[in-house]
Amino acid sequence: MSILPQLVFVLILGAAGYILSKRIKFLRRNILLGKKEARNDQPEIRWKTMTLVAFGQQKMFARPIPAFLHLLIYVGFLVINLEVLEFVLDGILGTHRLFAPFLGGLYTTAINMFEFLAVAVLVSCVAFLIRRNVMKVERFTKPELKGWPGLDANLILVIEIILMFAILTMNATDQLLAARGDEHYLALGTLFFSSLIQPIFQGLSDGALILVERFAWWFHIVGILAFAIYVTYSKHLHIFLAFPNTWYSNLKAKGEMQNMPEVTNEVNMMLGIPVENPAEPPAEIGRFGAKDVNDLSWINVLNAYSCTECGRCTAECPANLTGKKLSPRKIMMDVRDRAEEVGKSLDTGGPGFEDGKSLLGDYITKEELNACTSCNACVEACPVNIDPLSIILQMRRYVAMEESGTPAQWNAMFQNMETSFSPWKFSPTDRFNWAEKVKEESDQ
Repeated sequence: MSILPQLVFVLILGAAGYILSKRIKFLRRNILLGKKEARNDQPEIRWKTMTLVAFGQQKMFARPIPAFLHLLIYVGFLVINLEVLEFVLDGILGTHRLFAPFLGGLYTTAINMFEFLAVAVLVSCVAFLIRRNVMKVERFTKPELKGWPGLDANLILVIEIILMFAILTMNATDQLLAARGDEHYLALGTLFFSSLIQPIFQGLSDGALILVERFAWWFHIVGILAFAIYVTYSKHLHIFLAFPNTWYSNLKAKGEMQNMPEVTNEVNMMLGIPVENPAEPPAEIGRFGAKDVNDLSWINVLNAYSCTECGRCTAECPANLTGKKLSPRKIMMDVRDRAEEVGKSLDTGGPGFEDGKSLLGDYITKEELNACTSCNACVEACPVNIDPLSIILQMRRYVAMEESGTPAQWNAMFQNMETSFSPWKFSPTDRFNWAEKVKEESDQ
């Protein structure tokens, strides 16, 4: 038997592995463009959060119907890909259904389960295509999804449908050849779903059946490898990044805003309060807030790459619901796009962050930032614990503290906070005058 197919397979597998490794290094470098941040506290809670939210899909079930369909795709992705191990070994060793002789009747049960999940994935993908393109669910029609983002979502669904059809076609033709006595193919008994499409191929000759079966086999495994590479360029990167993203979730209370250490230390020194963990002053004064990706935390950039653009954050955003320009989903997409732009520039010897652009202004406008009410609805809604609010607050801090570019009403409030310790312009000593009036009225 010729070893040419094995050599071709090994070359394709090696090429896919090389391309995938380069892309993973690129993504890792881009994520680490953000500033260092240690977030390894409370590991027990972090493991629990990752298990429930990423693996258990806990937050998806706020919307039961799409959650159930997504669960079918998710389980199908995990379980069907177990069969990929057999595909890879068969491709390297030149065997066919390597595990069948060892598993006996359990192998047929496993293949039936894989086929059931393949059909479930197929039906779910069709349903999602209908939701996006026929029903036009509102959160899938926002401006930030025009062009490539919308096409990307449809491509993923279509590719998954085709790959599932390839599995069923391979099994159907495989069993027809086994029934005709071809020694290379093993009779597995009844395969329920693939047997339903066997009549389509019943009239083909043995040679034609082998051609169809081999084409389906090669199409499926090469499609899986190509899909793995494509995912790293797609919003569906969340398939892998959801797990570290949820592990590094912010475990603090949702309403707690993180203080800036530089400002806290300055205030403490002014008040004569000892500074905790004093460090050598930096050679260059740091930037207050964030203007570009490198001013954000690496966890913020990881959040951006973990975003699946589902739009649940934007659908819950009160600013967006009232017609404001802000879309938390767009904020995450913009951070990812800027990180990609800088990463590609660095790889080609370009200027990187010195290209005359920045996240603020060229991607995200002040109008968007100012519309945010800091309500945390977007954080609460995200199925994988992404935190758009953290990015918005850091960028607003830059606008306020570096550019003095906040609206006049905000500046008046800031001044009142500094002088009167409240948003209103009256003396702190008059703060409880209302209580005196209430007391007088109650005494009368």
